[in-house]
Amino acid sequence: MSDDTAIRETIQTYFDCMYESSADKAREAFHEHARITGYLEDGLHEMSVDEFAGFVASQQPSAHSQGAPARLDVVSVEIAGDTAAARVRDDYLGMTFLDTLSLLKADGRWQIYSKLFHVESPAG
Repeated sequence: MSDDTAIRETIQTYFDCMYESSADKAREAFHEHARITGYLEDGLHEMSVDEFAGFVASQQPSAHSQGAPARLDVVSVEIAGDTAAARVRDDYLGMTFLDTLSLLKADGRWQIYSKLFHVESPAG
């Protein structure tokens, strides 16, 4: 499998963790030392992978189980050796996010090492 394909699969797993409210998929997509950081209306939010996994798991019922439309657009992927940067646009919790994901290849597997998120607008 090419690195580009493997990175896109990691991005899909990342999106699925939110869409399905799956803590396991969050832990699969993110490196154990990753940070999730960005601004919401109430200010700066910073989370560890465990905190993020717990947050997505708490969103019940999941968007998937409610039949909500799934929106994930991979805007760009740039690979430099065993590191990569991706920008993705997705809808989650009624908001459209533009996420900047830094990934690295560790033990032959691509994982997200950092996520910076920006709320662009209400979803839709």
